[in-house]
Amino acid sequence: MTDQASATESDTAAIPGKLISASRTTLSHIMTHSDTNLLGTVHGGVIMKLVDDAAGAVAGRHSGGPAVTASMDEMAFLEPVRVGDLVHVKAQVNWTGRTSMEVGVRVLAERWNESTPPTQVGSAYLVFAAVDADGKPRPVPPVIPETEKDKRRYQEAQIRRTHRLARRRAIMDLRERRAAEGFED
Repeated sequence: MTDQASATESDTAAIPGKLISASRTTLSHIMTHSDTNLLGTVHGGVIMKLVDDAAGAVAGRHSGGPAVTASMDEMAFLEPVRVGDLVHVKAQVNWTGRTSMEVGVRVLAERWNESTPPTQVGSAYLVFAAVDADGKPRPVPPVIPETEKDKRRYQEAQIRRTHRLARRRAIMDLRERRAAEGFED
């Protein structure tokens, strides 16, 4: 093990954990005509940007500095969002690794001028990497789940991570086999 590797490991071990509630956040936005697609509903890309913005704020708050989006998993659009909807994007850190973290996001919508309960219209999981001033990965504090729901989300995030890593390995193996067989992509 190199001195740099052992220094990084000791840096990570020395970072105190952070409660999930310390970085949890909600971003709210009223949807207008400029947010619509050709069908007259809010464009999915607008919702995805709000999701990434809220998740990025949570990742930065949890890690104590810059964090960049590494991947987005399972962006699900459950209901259309309309002009005049007040959209709430709720985000929290579900799981942390050494330099990365999974942020879970729920998207809710309600009419801006009605007092009915919001409806869940989307959800997503994003992976962020904490970076230093040079864009290199830096350690993040371990996340501390507080509630039973937080503990369940932590466990589910570990499963998603295992699947992401297995999928990446399977794709790399396939590419290596194809290259060995003389196929060029």
